Amino acid sequence: MNFSKEEKEEFAKRLSIACNQLAINLSIEQKTRLLEYLENLLKWNKTYNLTAIRNPEQGLIQHIFDSLSIIPSLKLYFDKHLITTPEILDVGSGAGLPGAVLAIACQQTKVTCIDTVEKKTSFIKQVASVLKIANLKAIHSRIENLDSIEADLVISRAFASLEDFAKLAGKHVSEKGILVGMKGKTPKEEIDKLVNKGEWIIEKIEPLQVPELQAERCLVWMRRKENE
Repeated sequence: MNFSKEEKEEFAKRLSIACNQLAINLSIEQKTRLLEYLENLLKWNKTYNLTAIRNPEQGLIQHIFDSLSIIPSLKLYFDKHLITTPEILDVGSGAGLPGAVLAIACQQTKVTCIDTVEKKTSFIKQVASVLKIANLKAIHSRIENLDSIEADLVISRAFASLEDFAKLAGKHVSEKGILVGMKGKTPKEEIDKLVNKGEWIIEKIEPLQVPELQAERCLVWMRRKENE
């Protein structure tokens, strides 16, 4: 799918407004890449079924804006812990959400996207090459089959319950690192199950405001109990 000139202009304007609302400072080049990423995603989606969202308007809000909404929180965390070149692992990334968006918007990071579906990791590799996103890579694998990646931050948007996320992806968090789950409403039942296991603690549950989206979103920050 190629955006019309009018769509490109409208989306660019709305993206700039969203960035202002989130206090994210992106260059014109970065904003252009984000829209080109979305354009490529919707184009590939026609053939390879990478995402349930096929409407450009929905894609802008529910993929791009939703992924951008976590950046202020991540930047605060990295600044607080003096992490200048963060290693981020995106588990169950699908077509690169939020990983590809983070790589474009946060060029000092190194982002690795993991997914079990090869056509999705192939798309990420292709878009990283075409859009020259040097800090983005993708691995086709089950997360539990990989050797420890020792990431500063391991994140997931739609991978599994918090308990399963911690069980399968926890080994990839560095000793001082953090596990972050992107969720809708606060998942109280999931949190209770995770805490009852005793291996991970909830550091905080942070509400998010996604531009143009009238729905609840939150980040669940988890840390190994021994690092409490």
